[in-house]
Amino acid sequence: MTITARVVHQVARPDGFPTPDHFAFLEEVVPAPGPGQALVENLFFSVDPYMRELMDEAGLTSGGSWQLHSPLEGRTIGRVLASADASLAAGDFVFHRQGWRTHALVRASEVRLLPRYEGVPLTAHLSLLGGTGLTAYVALTRTARLQPGEDLFISAAAGGVGTAAGQIARLLGAGRIVGSAGSPAKVDRLVTDLGFDVAFDYHDGPVPQLLAAAAPDGLDVALENVGGDHLEAAIGSLREFGRIAWVGAIAQYHSLQSPPPAPRNLYDVVGKSLRLEGVLVRNHRDVQGELEDFLVPHIRAGRIRPAETVIDGFDNIVAAFLAMLRGENVGKMLVRA
Repeated sequence: MTITARVVHQVARPDGFPTPDHFAFLEEVVPAPGPGQALVENLFFSVDPYMRELMDEAGLTSGGSWQLHSPLEGRTIGRVLASADASLAAGDFVFHRQGWRTHALVRASEVRLLPRYEGVPLTAHLSLLGGTGLTAYVALTRTARLQPGEDLFISAAAGGVGTAAGQIARLLGAGRIVGSAGSPAKVDRLVTDLGFDVAFDYHDGPVPQLLAAAAPDGLDVALENVGGDHLEAAIGSLREFGRIAWVGAIAQYHSLQSPPPAPRNLYDVVGKSLRLEGVLVRNHRDVQGELEDFLVPHIRAGRIRPAETVIDGFDNIVAAFLAMLRGENVGKMLVRA
């Protein structure tokens, strides 16, 4: 069996916000699987903020950059079509990282065989049960060590990690949960559907002032996805001995040569005895089983649900990626082949 796959390459480095011209769709012949290989048809694709870093000459925290004119990587769910490995059978659903293409040849060591949990959508393995949910869970339980009753701020709260973190924090017994988002509709969604006590639109004024008004008595923990003025706001609102789990830096992904001047109060980390620690999910793969044991019963019971924006059609994967960078999604941005 040979397959002609559609693949996406990056063909130029962006200077600022990327455009469709930085990508190209091509066709490649995928041969029949050889010994130890399986042929996978990709079904769902994750497009993520960290990929913007990979587009540059040198990725910041992601360990490298995408090579031009080569297949791209990305979290993906696929179905095995044919296999020459006894551990993978036709029909198996697998998670792997050969995304941005319709079909892929994989080895068993490169995939994770996905369990089928009754009452849990397959896409959850890319959102709540995937790297997005794992990032949120690790940031709260390992990095910030959130305790019941503690007050929490989540920046970019309407994104994939933010929506997962807010819901998980509620299950962990958090006190007041505050979020920032980029539109009134997102603010309403956070409070109405996703368990936040209060949220604000960061376009409405200086973020430090908006956060201080939303959390006048201060905060214990911040889960930071933005950097810049959001990080400054978090430092300003944290109580003594507060903790910051720093996940992302959306504020500077498109301006690596001139990052934002904030936070201007960084020395308050010392004055308040705060702890600021970065979070890289690849350092916590061993927590995957714990995450599933914790979340699957809650998903089945309806106490937490994947927040996902799903775009149909592989041809729309670049458009979905750019829309995610513009903040047009609520929750995890996924593409369905």
